[in-house]
Amino acid sequence: MTMAEVLPSTHVEFLKGVGPKRSDALVSELGIRTCMDLLMHLPFRYEDRSQFHRIDDIQGEHTAVQLLGVITSVKEVRGGKGTRLVATFTDGEDVMELQWFRGAQWIVRNLPVQKQVVIYGRPHAFKGKWSIAHPEVELLSHYEARKGDGLYPVYSSTEKLGRHGLNSQGLARLIRNVLNKLIPALTETLPDNVLQEMQLVGRGTAFRWAHQPARAEEAEQAQKRLRFEELFLLQLTLLKHKKTVTQDLPGVRFTEVGVHFNTFYHDHLPFPLTEAQKRVLREIRADMNTGWHMNRLLQGDVGSGKTVVALLSALLAKDNGHQAAIMAPTEILAQQHVEGLRELLGPMPVRVELLTGSVKGAARRTILEDLAAGAIDILVGTHALIEPTVIFHRLGLAVIDEQHRFGVAQRAKLWRKSKVSPHILVMTATPIPRTLAMTAYGDLDSSILDELPPGRKPIQTVHRTDAARLEVFQFLENQIAEGRQVYLVYPLIEESATLDHKDLMDGYESVVRRFPPPQTQVAIVHGRMKPEDKAWEMDRFAKGQAHILVATTVIEVGVNVPNASVMVIESAERFGLSQLHQLRGRVGRGASQSYCILMSNGELGHDARRRLETMCRTNDGFEIAEVDMELRGPGDVLGTQQSGVPDLKVADLVRDRPLLISARYLAQKTLDVDPDLGRPNHGTLREALETALKARSNWVRIS
Repeated sequence: MTMAEVLPSTHVEFLKGVGPKRSDALVSELGIRTCMDLLMHLPFRYEDRSQFHRIDDIQGEHTAVQLLGVITSVKEVRGGKGTRLVATFTDGEDVMELQWFRGAQWIVRNLPVQKQVVIYGRPHAFKGKWSIAHPEVELLSHYEARKGDGLYPVYSSTEKLGRHGLNSQGLARLIRNVLNKLIPALTETLPDNVLQEMQLVGRGTAFRWAHQPARAEEAEQAQKRLRFEELFLLQLTLLKHKKTVTQDLPGVRFTEVGVHFNTFYHDHLPFPLTEAQKRVLREIRADMNTGWHMNRLLQGDVGSGKTVVALLSALLAKDNGHQAAIMAPTEILAQQHVEGLRELLGPMPVRVELLTGSVKGAARRTILEDLAAGAIDILVGTHALIEPTVIFHRLGLAVIDEQHRFGVAQRAKLWRKSKVSPHILVMTATPIPRTLAMTAYGDLDSSILDELPPGRKPIQTVHRTDAARLEVFQFLENQIAEGRQVYLVYPLIEESATLDHKDLMDGYESVVRRFPPPQTQVAIVHGRMKPEDKAWEMDRFAKGQAHILVATTVIEVGVNVPNASVMVIESAERFGLSQLHQLRGRVGRGASQSYCILMSNGELGHDARRRLETMCRTNDGFEIAEVDMELRGPGDVLGTQQSGVPDLKVADLVRDRPLLISARYLAQKTLDVDPDLGRPNHGTLREALETALKARSNWVRIS
């Protein structure tokens, strides 16, 4: 194939100097299949290489240097660790060695000897002489041909690509070879009004400036344009999908706010609703009365009152002649939901039943028969709810708790339990950063419970080291003397030879020595216990018969003991922010002041210190989630398996938050005037969107 025939869709295998082996490496390592993919592999930084140094100028090992000179000889040196390649380089006055320990066969064939070259790398001193390992080597003529003001693009690569000559320099050379041929073939994808409002450069200019910037300002403008375009196309996808599953999907219309809703609201609510709960209920009621299918995400910290909102929504369904389902990730959580709902409803004629894998035989048959007959109003369960044998009479609302534990296919099975798609309320106690909610849950409307019920006091959080352990134990003794209870959480069950953590069994023995029975009762719970033993110990603590509960993170979700006022987390630096926040949420459930004590030992790394400082500074779950995403990245925040985080090639959800917000706004503005992108001026945008969806299949599998 000649260079004149290069198109954006051309497979990289057919480019000059690539071939099958290098092509396979590009696909497997970076996902680069086409020339367009190659252009989308943007530099992750730029280096100023406008200055040349002399060998005699080198001062130390910490800074890379650029040298001009000649490679005079090359030889292979065999040693105990394999073969290395050694070249002699001179700048005309002094001499140094260049060394390669990998990819010697490819390098020796392509190294320009006795020609003017530019060398770039980090020097290393050995026995009074300088050398550079794995330097970048470029012919002076190539350097001068591509040099602007000295800005040089640096591309991410891998060891495997490096063995094929496709390190950063090799990738730069490959991209330069196709750039000029591809730019004329690129059409503008963004509408003029979007380009003007965001002050973006054209698409062709963006790619040229991204890969060959003359100044830092050009590189910044290019990266901004290309990142925005990717986020804009993503938001168009999500908003179009949102319309499909809401406005274009007929839903059950709940017009009545009837006797069950009003009776519960006026006579059975244990406390007045917060303004946040009232606001969210208004949003839900409005959705349910549109005739469209509600698809809403409800976020709220532990204790913010999501269960009451879900129950009132379920009563709206009953008042309009429909049933409700609540799906939880574990049997313990499902059981707690049933107990909590029955306690809230009291004598009201609303039937709540539990269906999990443990419900068998006659009890299961009775529930299935009554459900199909319409005798059950609210069915709470686990994955058992989506089994084919579970048939609802008229399902109008499906509530999904801790939604990140469920896959898309599992939720879809629940939705198909009704001829007319039921309204969907997705709930999570894990606060989701705004930018992440706009992507991973971009096709859902979002409601936030950002207010705790009246009477709740903010939890006081402090960080203490082992040196203050006696002081901490004295504080616990004082709290127990006042009638309070204490959690002590450990990261491990038994001592590890490789991890210097406080382990649970050792901690349990220490606590029992410090708080001996019978004056103080200590319970213990961990994941390796038999379920009945675990339930017995938890029951002791819940009833106030045990003063201290020593546990692993098995208590992270689904434990409610309002009398517990202190959470002590051992080896707190080993926990992630999300876990620390969830564990802290186990206290602060009563009217008493509650405390969280983060224990650590030894020096803290940067990330660990920031996590603990964040916990001590704020109780705001959304602020904590933002920091967590900065430290771990969006995929890990939601969990890798069911993350739902869309595949992005050039944009970054943490770094590009302002761009994402603008992209969301302008995408909605575009669809408001042209829902199907059918106008002539949106033709290339529609084509770009179709191309993006083919390349990134997970964009259409969100939530």
